[in-house]
This record gives sequence, structure tokens and C-alpha cells, in this order.
Amino acid sequence: MPSALAYIGGVNRGIGYVANAAAEGIAAYEIDLESGASRALGVTRGIDNPTYLALSPDGDTLVAVSEVDGWHEGVVSCYRVDPSNGALRYSNKQPTRGDYTCHTGYDPTGRFVGVANYGGMPVTELPNRSFALYQVEKELSPPCAQITHVGQGVDAIRQSRPHAHCVRWSPDGRFLIVSDLGIDRLMVYRFDAISGTVEPHGEVALAPGAGPRHVLFHPSLPVLYCVNELDGTLVTMAFDAALGNLRPLATASTLPDAGCSGNACSALAISQAGDHVYVGNRGHDSVACLVTDSVTGIASFRSTTPSGGSVPRDIVFDPSGTMLAVANQESDHVALFRRDASTGALSALGPGIDVGSPTVVAFHPKLR
Repeated sequence: MPSALAYIGGVNRGIGYVANAAAEGIAAYEIDLESGASRALGVTRGIDNPTYLALSPDGDTLVAVSEVDGWHEGVVSCYRVDPSNGALRYSNKQPTRGDYTCHTGYDPTGRFVGVANYGGMPVTELPNRSFALYQVEKELSPPCAQITHVGQGVDAIRQSRPHAHCVRWSPDGRFLIVSDLGIDRLMVYRFDAISGTVEPHGEVALAPGAGPRHVLFHPSLPVLYCVNELDGTLVTMAFDAALGNLRPLATASTLPDAGCSGNACSALAISQAGDHVYVGNRGHDSVACLVTDSVTGIASFRSTTPSGGSVPRDIVFDPSGTMLAVANQESDHVALFRRDASTGALSALGPGIDVGSPTVVAFHPKLR
């Protein structure tokens, strides 16, 4: 059975939403996909709070954002990847043009990187950009695009200002979707793959107080899923790839009927066949499984599985789609689960990985 190369980021200096900053940096592990046994390969230090990571489609580079209290700008760092031993070689870093940088991702070609700035400072404090884009080869260019969102939501505490939380390109790379928790909107931009610039194209309003956090495209259907942190729902949207338009189709809860007071959704993952969508529930401390319609893609709640720890901040499949990793932020533990291909059910796999304050797991795209 092959193994997967995983990188785990976390919090290594104090930040408000983590009880104990116990990470060391970016930790690399080799994980056996049959047994779930893991082998530590090393830790890349010299980076502050690498709370989100992304690998290029070819696996040659990794980018990491630094999300730090009190900084007017976060930092996005670029590393070259040695897949033989998991080692990361530092290339360079760039300012993110906004604070509390919380998400990063590549375009489908691997030539561009985007970052989302959650934003915790007053909007009058510059630079106050909601997101920024960079060209990347062996290192990151200065920002080639940067946009500021405006507005607020109905939740006076969580939505007093814009809070961009995710940047995601459409599968063909022609459009960029940015979810903004603070203004209850998905903002859609036309993307110029030559210059790396964007132009506003449209927006989709979610339910007031929904708090859109992360978005993910279905692997084969023209469908986008949006997980809402504040109201605990998953929205299925039709996506017109030619026009770049989104249209909400249905909304489903990520919890059983009994619910859970104070729950906050986190990340989402989708099976390779697109038949099941999974969502992290912080508070309920579970992973929700939703089944999708094979024609419309509409997701409906099926069940939850305990996350194997406290505060499941991130969930992600390995490249084979057989194993789900769950980063339990407050348990200093990444739990591993086997996915049943026919039912979508999750079952614990191996002992998992004990690692400080994990907030993200990123798998190298090539198995070992």
C-alpha cells in the first residue's frame, strides 16, 4: 500500500482563538494509507503561525500564511519541496496586504497563488486588503492584484466588518470566488491568467448571519459547495462555467436534528467521486457526512462521526481519496479516518498523529 506525504501547520505563538500555542512550525509526516501509521520526517521552523498551507498541483512548491495578532499585514511564505524526504527549502515571502491572513490556494495551473485576509483591525487601518494574488515560479512575486471588500453583516460581534475567509479558482481558472464571512457574500471576480489581475464580476448573497467560510467545487458537476460557519449550514450552488454565475439550489444543516449550541463549522472536503461532502463541526466536535444527488449535486445531511479530538479546524483527503485527516486544534492531535467508498462512512484509522495546535493538513499530490 502506498504512503502519503503530509504537511501540518499550526499556531506557535499566541493568538486569541487557540488556548495553547504548541506548534513548532510546519511538520512533515509520511503516513501509511493501509494502517494509518505515521513517521515524522522533520519540522520546518522559522515561520510564525503557519495556520494554512497549500501545495502546487505539481507538488513542487508549498505556500504558507502567517496569521499573527497585531500585525497590519500577514506574510505568505514560499518553499521548494523535496518529495523524497519531505524537506522544505525556503524561497521567499511577501506581505499579504491585510491582517489575520487565514487561507491560501493555487490556481489550476500552479502559476498563481491567492491569500485571504480575515481582517481584525478597524477598516481605517491600512492596508486593509481582503485578498491578494501573486505569481509564483520558484518564488512569489509582489502582489499582482489586491482587493478590499466593504460592508458588514447582521451579527454585531462576528460581522462588524468584512472577513474574507477563502480564495478559490473555478476549475477552468477563469473566475475567482472569495467567500466573505463578514458580509454574507461570495464575491466573484474575472481572472486574467496573463497579468494575474482581477475584475469584479458578480456576487451571491447568503442568508443574513450565515457567515460563509470555505467553498469547494464538485469534481465533475457544475456545482459549488459553501460551508457557513455561523449558522451551521452547507449551501449547494449551481455554477455556470461559461458565464461565471452562481445560483443557490439548496441549504442543509451539518448537524443532527438535536443540533449543538455554539457550534461553528470549519472546513469541507469532498470524495473523489463527488458522492459525499464532509464538514468539520467545532463545538459538536464531529465530521458531518452529506450525500449528494448524482444529477443535481444537491447535498443532504446523513450523519456525523466524532472528530477524534476537540475543535476540528481542518479536514482533508489524501490524494487517493481513501483517508481523511482531521486537525483537532485544541487536542494537539490529527485524527485519521478510513472512508467507506460505498456508504461514505468514516472509521478510525490507526493512532493518528500527536502534533501541537494543528490548524491545517496539506497532502503532497503524489503518493509515495
